Amino acid sequence: MGTVTSEKIRVMNNNKKIILGLALAGSLSVASARASFAESVVDYTSGNLPSSGAGFTNAASALGEPSRATPGTFGGPVDPFNAPYLQSQVVSLGTNGSLTVRMAQPVVNDPAHPYGLDFIVYGNAGFNIVNGDYSGGGITDGSLYGAGTGGSRVYVSADNVTYYALNSALAPLVDGLFPTDGSGDFSVPVNPALTGADFADKGLTDSRRLYQGSGGGAGYDLAWAEDVQGRRVTLNSVQFIKVVSLGGHLEIDGFSAVAAVPEPAMGALVLLGAGMVWLALRQGKSS
Repeated sequence: MGTVTSEKIRVMNNNKKIILGLALAGSLSVASARASFAESVVDYTSGNLPSSGAGFTNAASALGEPSRATPGTFGGPVDPFNAPYLQSQVVSLGTNGSLTVRMAQPVVNDPAHPYGLDFIVYGNAGFNIVNGDYSGGGITDGSLYGAGTGGSRVYVSADNVTYYALNSALAPLVDGLFPTDGSGDFSVPVNPALTGADFADKGLTDSRRLYQGSGGGAGYDLAWAEDVQGRRVTLNSVQFIKVVSLGGHLEIDGFSAVAAVPEPAMGALVLLGAGMVWLALRQGKSS
């Protein structure tokens, strides 16, 4: 075995830094690729807002990732029992109000997405606590506070010219199930087969088990798109999403594209490959 000189050690350390740097960059690239949110407001009309919606008219509040925490003295982590509520976090839509946003990346119509859903809209509804414990041990009956009222309609477009409505019989209410969990993954939807009743008698820990790592929100499938005659339309991708309040009011915190589940995880492969290369270099330098 050859002598390990100071020069060899220096080279080995430099190689290690380079490889670990590449591994970290690869992991960050995977995370960035999974995160695609609304990047700009195309149009906003507040509609007929109730008094509770006064002041919640900053449409830019719906840009970027949904809220993970509410700042301020009375703030804290956003979870299914603690919804975001500041004017800097959510924007309101009254009756006939609408919000149109441009996504940072195209939303792809992919049946391989979890549950076949392609994007998620986040509101500020939360689960009601029925056991009186607001210090972290709350139990819900599955009902919601702050949920949207009066109905919603969601439209999508690839070019901001032609918009297609998502079938209202399939599309869930915006600002309803499922309340945002800031500790979850915003690129993963909650199982849409779940209902409020599934969360009855559950606290935060059990609710998160049902979320299975998701950040919550209402999930939508581009396969639900239809033209004005109600005929199904095939869309490969869209980049514009429009939400219309049909009555009452809605509040929106953000939009997110759903990411395909990598098989195997690309980040894990990057780290594994970096480790193997480093091991090979180490063995080679010490021989």
